[in-house]
Amino acid sequence: MRELLILGASGHGRVVADIALSCGWNHIVFYDDAWPEKKKNLDWPVIGTLQSFYEFTDNNSSVFVAIGNNEARKNILQTLENQLTKTILPTLKHPSAFCATYTDIGDATVVMPKVIVNIGACIGTGVILNSGCVVEHDCVIGDFVHISPGAVLAGGVTVDEGAWVGMGACVHQGVTIGKNAVVGMGAVVTKDVPPDTTVVGNPARPLVRD
Repeated sequence: MRELLILGASGHGRVVADIALSCGWNHIVFYDDAWPEKKKNLDWPVIGTLQSFYEFTDNNSSVFVAIGNNEARKNILQTLENQLTKTILPTLKHPSAFCATYTDIGDATVVMPKVIVNIGACIGTGVILNSGCVVEHDCVIGDFVHISPGAVLAGGVTVDEGAWVGMGACVHQGVTIGKNAVVGMGAVVTKDVPPDTTVVGNPARPLVRD
């Protein structure tokens, strides 16, 4: 039996569970702070809160953090590394995804259906490569990044830690997306995006809030 403990029982968690099944994990349970009100997630049991997970989990368990928020996912993964030093943090890749030869994909990352990761790309820890996104050759994706469905990164793009590239966005070759930056849905990014900046539109420009 291959058991996987999933932290987070939201819709994202269900997608992760389905990918895990396709990767050969045949016993899946969830931990979520909605427990005990939420005791099932489709066919999978929710058996406790995140705190109960830390208190009772075997140090050698296989665990996946299915939290969509980049900062929250980072915090949980760092807590796991500090408190449960022998925890196994698998990478999950859907069978329909294409990851070329000579790519490097870090621990605790999920590669969803129809994703393309081309040669020379380097993907960090705790990354979400969401459905149908394209990461072209020689891109560098930092830890705890989320590349949303249908986003396209041209060759040599760098996305720094904690950044989020929105659904359907396109990023020109060689561009750098700074740490914790946000690229809005459908944005066309032709220039570097500074850290902690949100850009939107075509061409993408910093979001001006009223």
